[in-house]
Amino acid sequence: MLLKEKKALVMGLANNKSIAWGIASCFKEQGARLAFNYVGDAIKKRVEPLSEEIGAEFIFPCDVNDDAQIEAAAGTIREKWGNIDVLVHSIAFANREDLTGPYMNVSREGFRLALEVSAYSLTAVCRAFAPLLREGASVITMTYHGSTGIIPGYNVMGVAKAALEASVRYLALDLGEKGVRVNAISAGPIKTLAASAVSGLKNIFARVEEAAPLHRNVTATEVGGLAVFLASDLASAVTGEIVYADCGFSRLGI
Repeated sequence: MLLKEKKALVMGLANNKSIAWGIASCFKEQGARLAFNYVGDAIKKRVEPLSEEIGAEFIFPCDVNDDAQIEAAAGTIREKWGNIDVLVHSIAFANREDLTGPYMNVSREGFRLALEVSAYSLTAVCRAFAPLLREGASVITMTYHGSTGIIPGYNVMGVAKAALEASVRYLALDLGEKGVRVNAISAGPIKTLAASAVSGLKNIFARVEEAAPLHRNVTATEVGGLAVFLASDLASAVTGEIVYADCGFSRLGI
């Protein structure tokens, strides 16, 4: 098993249709030990049964908008595990109204919120967890092609994902000194709760099936398989990369 006894923290689990769940399930199959965070009681009620189902060792509260909660989360990990081998950041948010209509209508507050939750949170978490990341550890975040191309309706989230991808490169430099790798997976569209908020994505699924070289959409399990590779020692020389898993759609010239 590629991840036998590796301690993997998966942040951003929402339900069993989410990319985070696909990643966690693949990690478990490869022998990883798991932990999850949650934000508020409503999400806790979703995460608790999933945690029990998959055999996670513990869950804990952590809102990435709150530095105090991030520091407390690092303390919890230190107490429970001492250190971690894999950190998965599958967190993004924007106001629904900022994902419809013209991008230029995004409010200052909406822009700030999307960038803070979707991009800055990776930096904040890496800073707090840096002392806990073992040499050879892997940090993985989730992005989307809307960071580099125009996806109608993706709007401010595309800007946030562009900032996230830039952060991946700079964090790879910062954490590379201690042998920690930082990469992003750019997954094709998947029918998750988060994706349902992006009005423009409704037509993308059919477009991908029609035009992508593999003529189908990617699954959360396939994204999980790529995450296993990036988390494993097989990817020991891979860092600062944006790795696509979209059935080739992003490679099209037209």
